Amino acid sequence: MTSITYTATLHVGRETAEALAQLLREHRERLGTRRGTRALGVFKQGVLVLRWFVDGTRLAQLARDNGVSVPTAYRYLHEGLTVLADHAPDPSTALERAAAACYTHLDLDGTVIRTDRVAAPGPKGADLWRSGKHKHHGGNVQVISAPDGWPIWASPVRPGREHDTTCARTHGLVDALNRLASTLDIPTLADLGYENAGDGFRHPVKKPKGSELDDEQQAFNSVIRGVHAVTERANALRRVSLDPQRHHPDRPSCPRPAPAGTRPHRLTEDHETLPRKIQ
Repeated sequence: MTSITYTATLHVGRETAEALAQLLREHRERLGTRRGTRALGVFKQGVLVLRWFVDGTRLAQLARDNGVSVPTAYRYLHEGLTVLADHAPDPSTALERAAAACYTHLDLDGTVIRTDRVAAPGPKGADLWRSGKHKHHGGNVQVISAPDGWPIWASPVRPGREHDTTCARTHGLVDALNRLASTLDIPTLADLGYENAGDGFRHPVKKPKGSELDDEQQAFNSVIRGVHAVTERANALRRVSLDPQRHHPDRPSCPRPAPAGTRPHRLTEDHETLPRKIQ
């Protein structure tokens, strides 16, 4: 059989690949890896990792394209994931950066990233990793975003069966975000999944049973949902860039940390129309 060679373009800035290559180079120096003992240089290894993230390229294809074995491709991929995870900020660092940037508010949202089936019985024998809401197996990731929707922190993965508030409490987010609101007046916007999280959270008013919301409550809900929709878009972008069938449930997510004291890159041009402070 004759193979066909074709040209492809990876929609990632070269500076991103070079930044990942630098992290891999520092990792190899810490390990004491001697020059010329690896099948791939750090830049090619970084591109391998980015192709898996952005395009969901199969490991067999990555191995073939780079002239390495499939086990080696797996090893290089997971080494890259580990390096990225090691450089992700912890929640306290992310919130310190948010405070330094003088954000008017933060957004918190949970997203269930689809996974292959995981055999892990939970309470009463129920499948721990199957989300009843989404009707598929997956891992719950909590994402804190800046007002413009750029994610500044993402949590380690929890079982998809767990409720958003339960996951947030497990990661210590509920106490930390309530404390941020009470001390610095930076509230957190969320959906009704965080209804009982505390006074530091702003979420839509739930419709009372057997009655309707008044005009003021409806207007409040419109504002909250409109502003929070930016975060929904950020999570949608994350689901596109992470191939869900290849996201291991025990692997922490690896967002790009925002530089301290600077505003993250904007995802929307409508940011100036948002309220300056969500009370």
